[in-house]
Amino acid sequence: MNTSNRFWLAWLMAAGMASGAAFAQDAKAQDPKAKPAAPPCTTGCGPTALASNSADYVIGSEDTLHVSVWKEPDLTATLPVRPDGKISLPLLNDVQAAGLTPMQLAADLTTRLKKYVADPQVTVVVTQMNSQKVFLLGEVLHTGAVPLSPNMTVLQVLSTAGFSQFANTKGIYVLRTENGKQDKLPFNYKAVVKGEHMEQNILLKPGDTVVVP
Repeated sequence: MNTSNRFWLAWLMAAGMASGAAFAQDAKAQDPKAKPAAPPCTTGCGPTALASNSADYVIGSEDTLHVSVWKEPDLTATLPVRPDGKISLPLLNDVQAAGLTPMQLAADLTTRLKKYVADPQVTVVVTQMNSQKVFLLGEVLHTGAVPLSPNMTVLQVLSTAGFSQFANTKGIYVLRTENGKQDKLPFNYKAVVKGEHMEQNILLKPGDTVVVP
């Protein structure tokens, strides 16, 4: 086969492969059974948001909410829960939010909006859980309030703080107040990181104080 024939044969093979790929891509695009790509998530999509919008999450002061009213952009807003537990919305003015779950608040807003909007469809998403906090004290590099993430353990909150050189990591404890009574729950950091006494690595609750002596 001479050089000219080899050139045309290579060109035809390349053209055939390109046409086949284009055909396959076009067929996939037109396949009625193909699942469309999911739209990008824009609001309240992280793990914290998902957890905070579970049926049992109770909204608190300083949380941030995204209130969406379908086909009503003027009534859709992202706003904080004020220290008095209320939010402010167009038409409705002040509405109590703290103490309710997102679903309960959405139902309340739906009822209120029926005076102004035909068949309102309201969704409430907690985008920031600022009302639930734990506290770090003692020989850590970062003391103070820490936002409580879902299923946060003692070991996890300590990982955000860092120990000072004087920290007694065997004598750490959690102060928890329940029903007016304060309990002192021990936590031996050195043992837990070795896989020992794992029962001490408890789930933290709002208001817990972790003390590193």
